Amino acid sequence: MNFLTQVSQTVEANPEIFIALTVWSLFWKGLALWRAARLSSRNWFIVILILNTLGILEIIYLYVITREKRPEAENNKIGN
Repeated sequence: MNFLTQVSQTVEANPEIFIALTVWSLFWKGLALWRAARLSSRNWFIVILILNTLGILEIIYLYVITREKRPEAENNKIGN
């Protein structure tokens, strides 16, 4: 069997795994694209939009790359 056949059979046998991975990826991609747009990070926006990494690249962008670039309103919690 080739790789694509194995993947296809796995997805057919366990559709909940595919659905969970899709929701996970879309959540992180949406969050990272939103932040890249707010920070005018055009290059990051394009890279995140094109590459599908199951959230890994998006999480790196959100918690490593933009840590020092976050807008002041996002750093301060409401009510402080």
